[in-house]
Amino acid sequence: MKYFFLSIFIAVSASCTSSEMKKADNVSDDIQKAQEEQVTEHRQNMPDTITIAMCGDIMMGTTFPTVQLPPNDGKDLFKDTKTITQAADIALGNLEGAMSDEGASRKGNGPNTYAFRMPERFAPLLTDAGYDYLCMANNHAKDFGDIGIANTEKCLDKEGIKYSGIEGRKESAVVELNGVRYGICAFGHNQYTLKHKDLKTVKRIIDDLKSKSDIVIVTFHGGAEGRTKNHLPYGTEVFLGEDRGSLREFAHFCIDNGADVVFGHGPHVVRAMEIYNNHFIAYSLGNFCTPYGMSLSGISAYSPVVEIKINSQGEFIEGQIHSFLQTKGVGPRKDSSNSVAREIKQLTESDIKGSPIRISADGKISK
Repeated sequence: MKYFFLSIFIAVSASCTSSEMKKADNVSDDIQKAQEEQVTEHRQNMPDTITIAMCGDIMMGTTFPTVQLPPNDGKDLFKDTKTITQAADIALGNLEGAMSDEGASRKGNGPNTYAFRMPERFAPLLTDAGYDYLCMANNHAKDFGDIGIANTEKCLDKEGIKYSGIEGRKESAVVELNGVRYGICAFGHNQYTLKHKDLKTVKRIIDDLKSKSDIVIVTFHGGAEGRTKNHLPYGTEVFLGEDRGSLREFAHFCIDNGADVVFGHGPHVVRAMEIYNNHFIAYSLGNFCTPYGMSLSGISAYSPVVEIKINSQGEFIEGQIHSFLQTKGVGPRKDSSNSVAREIKQLTESDIKGSPIRISADGKISK
């Protein structure tokens, strides 16, 4: 008889547990539905056109292993480009290195050491140039250890510039400007970054941003490096024995899961662009403001600012590649020959088959 009552108790308990689980699922579904309705309603009140300005690697000079800083304490670095980034609704880039006045290099201190440490007093230059968000998911963010990362975050916090990309720290950011909420996340290939190969985590972060943002932007640091790596390969890229993922697959995955814009950097050269399912992808914007510590010969000096217009649903309308060139110690300067735009045009026509994107010789991007 006791087994009979025990069976009844187990059945009732299971029924209650199942009922409670269903209620919890329903509550979760209701919350998600309410969040989606809120985002939809908010998007209906957004401007018809949003302008986004993007660029690649920013490393404004270094104090390690020797002091190599631009003239006028860096105040002229962005003088040719900041009218574009200041005027955009939101401007984004990749901060290639630590912004810190302390910390020991994790990469040694030889003459060919690639460890970048910008002085903390340079942080306001980024604000003056109009940047709203900077990616930290790159292979130089931790050049000076955890203290370098912490000081970089402190500098950006003081300037009101959002950032993300380091695993275990800030994995995403929401920037609200002129009534539009931009959800931004960043991924890289280094051990300490959020990784673009970890698609489960990528989806989780994008899903979270969709629930609290109007426009979702994904940026990534990826791809093999050097002047011979300007073409976008199919499949996995391997560089220095490291698997750096399949960037076409990653970018398409982001769009398929709700991202509106995806742009990359990392190879130190520009790569192709794509319109995928009506959304914009730039596979690499190369170096941008790197006056010291990097090769600036040939196509490594190509430094575009890419300006695109999207609608309130995040769909691409049109864009412009603004061409700039770098010389050592100077920063990006206007390229009157539009050689940068013509390079991206050629790479896009070569590497993106069947895409509706069109790029003119003067850099106009259209469908």
